[in-house]
Amino acid sequence: MSVVTRSACRLKHVPLCRKRYFHNSAVRLYEPKIERFAQCPPRVFSGIQPTGVPHLGNYLCAIRKWVEMQEQYDSMLVSVVDLHSITVPQDATELRENILVMAACLMACGIDHEKTILFQQSSVSYHTELAWILGCLCTLPRLGRLPQWREKSKTVKDPGIGLFTYPILQTADILLYKANVVPVGEDQIIHLELATDLARAFNRTYGIMFPSPEALIGDVSKVRSLKDPTCKMSKSDVNSMSRIDLTDSADLVQSKIKKSTTDSVSRILTYDPENRPGISNLIDIHSLLTDTKPEDIVHQCKDLNKVQYKERVSEIINETIQPINEKMTRLLNDKHYLHTVLKKGAERASEIADRTMTEVKDLVGLR
Repeated sequence: MSVVTRSACRLKHVPLCRKRYFHNSAVRLYEPKIERFAQCPPRVFSGIQPTGVPHLGNYLCAIRKWVEMQEQYDSMLVSVVDLHSITVPQDATELRENILVMAACLMACGIDHEKTILFQQSSVSYHTELAWILGCLCTLPRLGRLPQWREKSKTVKDPGIGLFTYPILQTADILLYKANVVPVGEDQIIHLELATDLARAFNRTYGIMFPSPEALIGDVSKVRSLKDPTCKMSKSDVNSMSRIDLTDSADLVQSKIKKSTTDSVSRILTYDPENRPGISNLIDIHSLLTDTKPEDIVHQCKDLNKVQYKERVSEIINETIQPINEKMTRLLNDKHYLHTVLKKGAERASEIADRTMTEVKDLVGLR
């Protein structure tokens, strides 16, 4: 049985170009390498690390998009990528809790575990198995050129091999499910290029197996830090006042927005990201939450001073995150249910992964 039949994928055939080259009076037939990938039905894969509570930026720039996509695609997987989180040391008890918090958060935001396969990455052992096979096709210089390694290795004393090789595991996460639609932020585009390179390398070495994963970049801007609007909002920022966590109370949201960095350029509300990044960040958040253009917001709120506008932004944020917060609390009070959801998700993901790895092992010669 051919690989194409087993995987139910159609191959995109490119005509082979044959050229003759002359070297030392001998005729050499040269056949250039052809770019060919398996053509598979649309499937979405995305993952999020269980390292702290997601913040408003995570929701607006990623999670909300996933919720929309599960209505648009017949096959979608969202993974709590716990293996990626241990590239730096984690407290075991805290990690176990964070996995459940992340699952509860995703469901509270609207991820439907009946439509979307929601699962814990480490519960499907094929992720690491495929990562090893792909790692054997990847060179040290290729990994060393990734900017994330150069940046993160500077912040960790004696960085481990996992921090260096985790982009290969990211590739395995995607290719294991033959995902060809991958929603990512701009900072992850270079890792998706690695995934494409390794899919190509496998297809050339062993036979056409994997599709080309295509990046789906959202059209939303990065949500900036409330304390330093020149930087994006981040879970890793030591200053908790720099971000709005999805578990923040209404009063805490109001306090964080009230103390957010703006400027003294003008009392009049204007949208100028370059010269007034603080107030423009609040307008961006307002815009994303209400699907209103920044210039329309400026017009609507022209009679408000900055104090009054901050109160308005706080109200808008709370209208979105307080229902999420309340649902998360209910879900976390039933951890057995959360474990059951993740277990069923892992079983569904394993069915797909098992078929992929059977084909991979056949092609590589491991079975």
